[in-house]
Amino acid sequence: MQDTQHCELGDFILHSGERLQHARLSYVTYGRLNRRRDNAILLPSWYAGDHRGWDALIGTGQVLDPARYFIICTNLFGNGVSSSPSHPGPQQGRRFPAVTLLDNVRAQHRLIFDHWQIDRLALVAGWSMGAMQGYQWAALYPDAVGALLAVCGSAKCWPLNQVFLSGIAAALQTDPLFQQGSYTRPPLQGLAAFGRCYAGWAYSAAFYRQHLYRQLNFPTREALLHYWEQDHQGRDANDLLCMLHSWQTANIADNAHFSGDFDAAMAAISARTIVMPCTTDSYFTLEEAEMECGLLPRGEWRPLASPFGHCAGAPGRLPAESAFICRAMADLLAA
Repeated sequence: MQDTQHCELGDFILHSGERLQHARLSYVTYGRLNRRRDNAILLPSWYAGDHRGWDALIGTGQVLDPARYFIICTNLFGNGVSSSPSHPGPQQGRRFPAVTLLDNVRAQHRLIFDHWQIDRLALVAGWSMGAMQGYQWAALYPDAVGALLAVCGSAKCWPLNQVFLSGIAAALQTDPLFQQGSYTRPPLQGLAAFGRCYAGWAYSAAFYRQHLYRQLNFPTREALLHYWEQDHQGRDANDLLCMLHSWQTANIADNAHFSGDFDAAMAAISARTIVMPCTTDSYFTLEEAEMECGLLPRGEWRPLASPFGHCAGAPGRLPAESAFICRAMADLLAA
């Protein structure tokens, strides 16, 4: 297992104008940067994930081969590894400022450009919120991104996606122990409700109708839902809501450079981009991904056909779907 490294950012001024004190961006790397400094790949983490999320696709002879590439896996603010509400300090808990995906990408830019002195990334690839960060990178720093793979993610959080997120957040916050984020004990009832509600969106109607949870080693639907409850009960509630805010407010045009002009932000993306939604994703929808692809100067439409919904894009979880993702990455790197 790779050792976690930390990029100390000092007092980091956020998009909101607030200050994230003693900000820390945590990450791991695989392989070595070559002499030309042009073999770097960035893999941002996704919602409730961390730097280990891509491990199944990293290794000798794989598409993410450390013998060929310098692979950087970063952690979102709020995921419990980078600066997060769960960390002790003056901004712990509800005092943690609201961070955006723009803030995350600006912090990553500091790591890539200032620390590693890399001017151009061969590839930025991401699933879900990782893809959202990839879009932000490619729009804001077009000369720095050679290729982009966006798996089950979008350049902004569209309305249905926002409604979904509001619903699961409300389920968590109704727990009396939550105390508007000032809880002294984990709000386990709210966390369980959050997880159970989320599970209904994470997979597709066909997934449940065809009992495909059995392929994931859950004998019954209830066993799967119980797992989602327990998994979320093991997480910090304020961390989850911090990342959820970053997701819900995501929009690559919401900055001084583009002044809200989404079409202009998409047109600024010069990287060769493969747009890979899942055909059955309930919240990063096929229709909205296709709309975004049409705005890209070099966008390639390559949907992932799977009954596993949003979870089809998780790297390494499903053999056929992961092979499809790997082929896309290999195509982008070959070009």
